[in-house]
Amino acid sequence: MRILLQINVTANWGSTGKIAEQIGLLAMHQGWESYIACGRYYNPSQLKLVRVGCDIGVYEHYIEHCLFDNDGLASRGATKQLIKKIEEIKPDVIHLHNIHDHWLNYRILFEYLNTLDIPIVWTQHDCWNITGGCGYFTALCCEMWKNGCTEACPFRLKQFTRHLINHAKEHYELKKEQFCATKNLTLVPVSHWLEGVIRESFLKDNPIYTIYNGVDINVFKPIDGTSEILNKYGLGNTNYVVGVATAWSERKGFVDYCRLSSLMPLGTRIVLVGLNGRMKKEARHYGIIGIPRTSNVQELVELYNGASIVMNLSYEETFGLTTVEGYACGTPSIVYNTTASPELVDSETGLIVEPGDVEGVARAIEEILQKGKSYYTDACRRRAVEYFDKDKCFEEYLQLYERLLAK
Repeated sequence: MRILLQINVTANWGSTGKIAEQIGLLAMHQGWESYIACGRYYNPSQLKLVRVGCDIGVYEHYIEHCLFDNDGLASRGATKQLIKKIEEIKPDVIHLHNIHDHWLNYRILFEYLNTLDIPIVWTQHDCWNITGGCGYFTALCCEMWKNGCTEACPFRLKQFTRHLINHAKEHYELKKEQFCATKNLTLVPVSHWLEGVIRESFLKDNPIYTIYNGVDINVFKPIDGTSEILNKYGLGNTNYVVGVATAWSERKGFVDYCRLSSLMPLGTRIVLVGLNGRMKKEARHYGIIGIPRTSNVQELVELYNGASIVMNLSYEETFGLTTVEGYACGTPSIVYNTTASPELVDSETGLIVEPGDVEGVARAIEEILQKGKSYYTDACRRRAVEYFDKDKCFEEYLQLYERLLAK
């Protein structure tokens, strides 16, 4: 029996954790033994779970980051324990996802991985792997990652660590040294836009295969009938557009939604899912309905189904999962014309607006509402089934494993 070990910051929690879970389950169904090693949040998993470190270790790692700009270089003991576990498991394939966010020491891990002679697959969910520390850089108009990050890093200038120590250049050089030394490393960006970025980075000489993230089209689907969550928030008879995020920020377009609120067509509300208490209060000031983050998938399905449009006004997306989840529920999307978002949308499934053009967003909402949601529903569902069905998308990983092992 072949053995798959995936390594990710979460297990069956959040977007990357759920993606790893689905890949691992598909591998199990095809006869693999499937493990997931994680360091932070996790939900019950059907895979064999390996917890890396502990909550105290995460906090200690975060403190080192704040004091010494050391994210990714603490958690030494936890990483060594993971390596011992890898040696016990003896995987045929190691599949990396997100290894950052205060839980793992990438230097220790890669010094070990670079001694192995097995396939290493690394899904690129963001841009952290090719920079001096940031996961996103487009909104900051920064291209230092192409030639080496420096002390002038605009990302760090927005963090309070700017008052202490800045190791962006050192992180960049260390990543370049370690990641480029990995034998049998295959990179899997989750969009063609991200593939283009990687092909300009120091990782460009590795094999690169784009595989879209998938959604469960048997869960995210058009539904009929009453909805508990819509009734709970008074949305049962309300025309609304919805935006969903794990963590809202300026990058995710929160300010633009606030600006948009005064331009909305009469009788149409904005609903934002995933707001914390402070942001809910601010959103209420603009007449926006704020809903806390939910791990209840069925609630998301009901919210997507009840909406006229799924909004994604993010300035940086390496994929755009909410857009695809909306499609699967038969709901069109409006996105900004930046990073990976436009490649998910065609003329039958939504509209693309230039970043920051809130008046243009309002006109796009009017256009879709005038045609009616039903005008788009069949095309949205068809696009989700054809391009973003998780079984099709994640089967590509299993095929990739087999090709790499055959070599």
